[in-house]
Amino acid sequence: MTPGSAAVWHDVEHGGYDADLPLWRELADAEGGPILDLGAGTGRVAADLAAGGHEVIALDREPDLLEALSDRAPTVRTVAADARDFDLGARFALVIAPMQLVQIIGGPAGRAAMLERVHAHLTQDGLFAAALARALDAVPEGGASPPLPDMLERDGWVFSSTPVAVEERNGSVVIRRRRQAVSPTGDLAAEQVEIALDVVGIEELEHELRTAGFTQIERREIGETEDHIGSVVVLCRR
Repeated sequence: MTPGSAAVWHDVEHGGYDADLPLWRELADAEGGPILDLGAGTGRVAADLAAGGHEVIALDREPDLLEALSDRAPTVRTVAADARDFDLGARFALVIAPMQLVQIIGGPAGRAAMLERVHAHLTQDGLFAAALARALDAVPEGGASPPLPDMLERDGWVFSSTPVAVEERNGSVVIRRRRQAVSPTGDLAAEQVEIALDVVGIEELEHELRTAGFTQIERREIGETEDHIGSVVVLCRR
């Protein structure tokens, strides 16, 4: 991967998170395959499930991220497409949306479009599982210590990404990160980026799921860690 590429920063900021992996493994073992991983990125979840012997199709709209996924998990089939507008001509026993995909997909209209596509791609009684981060928990209380940077060393380069500000803005929680890359010769490059997560209530998402035709809705908790806020995974069936 090219130093400073989107795939590298995806690994820096998401690759170390593993608190949810036991749940995805549990669901994959219970439901069988094939499994569709939406917003798969560089394969944090898809590669793990494939290593456990599952048939996984990974969908993401960023080809660079999928290229990195293919390098590390050649058995995973990748599809470059938007989760709101895809047609794979296949049905899946399990469709998953890990991390905060449902919170970065364009508000209620974007979620509705994604849910329509998910419903169309599930087998009868197939399972859909979507993670919902407790976005407001990311807003620090007064006097809270700033979090430590996410870091990664690769091919002599050192990458770090530090949340420097978190604020509520227009129905979203906006996280400002300072990204730094230090080359093997000591050259430093830095930039700031903003990542916005929609504030979506659990009841709101469950109402959207019922409207889209899903039933048997339940919740599973993913506890917070030292480095990551907690989340709820909402489960439902076609």
